[in-house]
Amino acid sequence: MRLKVVSVGEAVLRTKARALSMEEIRSTYIHDLIEHMRETLHDAPGVGLAAPQIGVPLQLAVIEDKAEYHVALSGAELVERERQPVPFHVLVNPHLQLLSHPDVPFFEGCLSLPGFTAVVPRASKVVVGALDHKGEPVHIEAAGWYARILQHEIDHLQGTMYIDRMLTCSFSSLENYNRYWKAKTRLDLEREFGVPEAKLLT
Repeated sequence: MRLKVVSVGEAVLRTKARALSMEEIRSTYIHDLIEHMRETLHDAPGVGLAAPQIGVPLQLAVIEDKAEYHVALSGAELVERERQPVPFHVLVNPHLQLLSHPDVPFFEGCLSLPGFTAVVPRASKVVVGALDHKGEPVHIEAAGWYARILQHEIDHLQGTMYIDRMLTCSFSSLENYNRYWKAKTRLDLEREFGVPEAKLLT
């Protein structure tokens, strides 16, 4: 079942989500919710979806970056973004640790803010500790685009959106992004927008 993705302005997107108990993680409700989130993510399509984005204030997110999403990017763009396919997985009650400064600028979008995008400086390497869909501990060391996805989704669980971290002068409609910015390199973005020190705060 596809779920409605709530848009920016909804209070649930600005509220810190509640941690799940082990009993909840193993419940039929949460297992069904995960499957509905997976279907919603594929339908969008997107690479990540946090429970607050479907109006549920729980520390739960699903992630998947399919190879088919990469076909519009050149080999050079994939290398620069350090982007590789990521299989579907679930994060419950995640904790994020940055292993590098959040100073890598690339454009990001969000299913809860459709039609727009902006440059967001992110850390290139992170570690995440979480529980999986069975309540088993997972340890993730991620780099590149996968690290970016993790930061974006875990931000949602804290009531934070990419617009809180974006370089504001880069905020753009998708139409203008495709017209003016899509082919720009990381160096181009750094030259155009810089990475202000204030944006390096976690």
